[in-house]
Amino acid sequence: MKKHCPKNERIKRDYFIYLKEAKRMDISTIDAVAAAIAGFEQWTRYRDFQLFRIAQATGFKTHLANERNKQTGKPLAKSTIHARLIALKHFFSWLAGQQGYRSRIAYSDAEYFNPNANDSRIATAHRDKRVPTIDQTKLVLSEMPTGSDVEKRDRAIIAFTLLTGARDDATASLKMRHLRLPERRVFQDARDVRTKNRKSIDTTFFPVGDDVEAIVTAWIDYLTATLLFGPDDPVFPKTRMARGNEGYFGAAGLCRDHWSNAAAIRRIFKTAFEAAGLPYANPHSLRSTLAALGQKLCRSPEDYKAWSQNLGHEQVLTTFVSYGNVAADRQAEIINGLKELPSDGMSDGSTIEQIAALVESLRMKA
Repeated sequence: MKKHCPKNERIKRDYFIYLKEAKRMDISTIDAVAAAIAGFEQWTRYRDFQLFRIAQATGFKTHLANERNKQTGKPLAKSTIHARLIALKHFFSWLAGQQGYRSRIAYSDAEYFNPNANDSRIATAHRDKRVPTIDQTKLVLSEMPTGSDVEKRDRAIIAFTLLTGARDDATASLKMRHLRLPERRVFQDARDVRTKNRKSIDTTFFPVGDDVEAIVTAWIDYLTATLLFGPDDPVFPKTRMARGNEGYFGAAGLCRDHWSNAAAIRRIFKTAFEAAGLPYANPHSLRSTLAALGQKLCRSPEDYKAWSQNLGHEQVLTTFVSYGNVAADRQAEIINGLKELPSDGMSDGSTIEQIAALVESLRMKA
């Protein structure tokens, strides 16, 4: 059975280079695009892209609508179908401009990969994410053991994430010299740290409590004074594995190597939250926790801009829109509270014009 088309492989390679170099996409994003294209090829039995017909796009949409998840047996999620179809739409739109394909594929042909409008709205609708509160995260920290070096490290990782909002892959690649404890800051230097889009971020510790900061400070002191870690050693080193007395490999302290990815950090979060009797919250969710805290503490557009920059956002509206959605319970609380306000104004003297000015100020500073 045919399992690939050489011509397709060559043009796909050119497209992936285009995504990486011209569109500056991350490798993980390109992998998802490659998987979507591979799924379409498999369905067409690896037919040459030059022989593309509109009926293939419409037929593949029907195929995805009827496909089942191989693990759960349930229909594919609307968001999954939407992502695959949009990836194919962009690919065939690009393909229509390439030599050897221009006369065979029109730009408008790519539009036939558009998902159903109602399905698109379902796929892209905002849904409340599970976001732990500051108090819940502190409960997790209080329940975590601290007897071994590994346990101390694991607790410090969660405290550090709450304190800085650093993404898990950045946390996994931090070096000791990136910390500036006397200034209560960490510099995520993109030359060494795996930040999103390889952007350097200068972060001051968020005001989440002296107890959280003390956990991180104690960990750094332990690394430097007891384990004698130097500037180029990792802030959160890998676990050293060794064979035990019974012949099995297990944790045997820490080594001086960085993690190659953030998978271990996500496992640490999962274990810690479940041990505290709370639903799993991934490391990234604490960025939403900090965004929600910013909504309560920031009193001016300048405050919120500084808070946004501290999270590593160039545009304040990224924080305001992507991370700043009001949770459903809080939304209901606010709306119910409005019943107590006078009908001719607002409790704090704000007016529609003042609110409009605030929004415009945020937009100008973005």
